[in-house]
Amino acid sequence: MSEGGNKKRIRLIVAYDGTNYQGWQLQDNGNTIEHELNRALSELSGEQIQVIGASRTDSGVHALGNIAVFDTGSRMPGEKFAYALNQRLPEDIRIQRSEEVAPDWHPRHCPSRKTYEYRIYCAEFPMPVRRLYSYFTYCPLNADQMRRGAEYLVGEHDFKSFCRTGAQVESTVRTVYSLEIEEQGPELVIRICGNGFLYNMVRIIAGTLMEVGQGKRTPESVKETLLAKDRAAAGPTAPAHGLTLVKYELDL
Repeated sequence: MSEGGNKKRIRLIVAYDGTNYQGWQLQDNGNTIEHELNRALSELSGEQIQVIGASRTDSGVHALGNIAVFDTGSRMPGEKFAYALNQRLPEDIRIQRSEEVAPDWHPRHCPSRKTYEYRIYCAEFPMPVRRLYSYFTYCPLNADQMRRGAEYLVGEHDFKSFCRTGAQVESTVRTVYSLEIEEQGPELVIRICGNGFLYNMVRIIAGTLMEVGQGKRTPESVKETLLAKDRAAAGPTAPAHGLTLVKYELDL
C-alpha cells in the first residue's frame, strides 16, 4: 500500500489490556504493544514502520489512551488508519483515534499530563472478574490515613525514593498535580496526575500508601520517605495488573 513520496506523521490513541504483553517497549523475552503496532502498520503500509510511544508502560499494565506516532509515505488519510489497524490488531489492542500531525511532532517532547489509576479490591475473598484489573487484599485499608499520607506527595519533589533502583534517568524530580484516594464500593482507587513518572513510581507510591492504610507506617512517614531519596525507605512495588494509564492530556 506504500505510495512513496513525502512522509507524513500520524498520531494514534491506543487502548490496551496489558495482561498478555511484556509492556509497551520492544523486548527480547516476549510480545509487546509496540511490536504488535509495528507489525500491523508494516503489513498495512508495505513499509517498515516503527512507532514512537509516549508512555512506556510496564509488563501487565493497561491503558485507556496511550499515544504513539509513526511516519509513512501512504496516501491514506490520517483518520482512516484507526479503522484499518483495528482489523489487523489483536482484540486486546484497539486504536481509539488516528490523525495527521506536524512532521516534527513528538509525543515525549511536548507538555503533557498523565493520569494513572491503581485499583485495589478489598474483600474477604477475591472476585474473579476483577483479578486482571485490580490488586486483591483481604487486609482492611484506612482510606483517610492514606489520603493524609498522599498529601505529602503533591507538588514538585525529588521522587528518588519512589523509583526503581538502577533506573537510568537524568533527573528524579517530577511534579504531581493531584493524588486522590477514592472509595468505589469494595474497590479503593488511587488516582494520580503528574507531568511524568519515574520507572515503577506509581506502583511504589501505591505500595507505600497501602502500608499506611494497613497501619504499618504513619501518614507522616511518607514525607520522611520522600526526603530520604532512598528506594529502601519506601514500601513494596505494587503488582502491575492493578495499574491503568487512564488519561494522557497534551498541551497543544
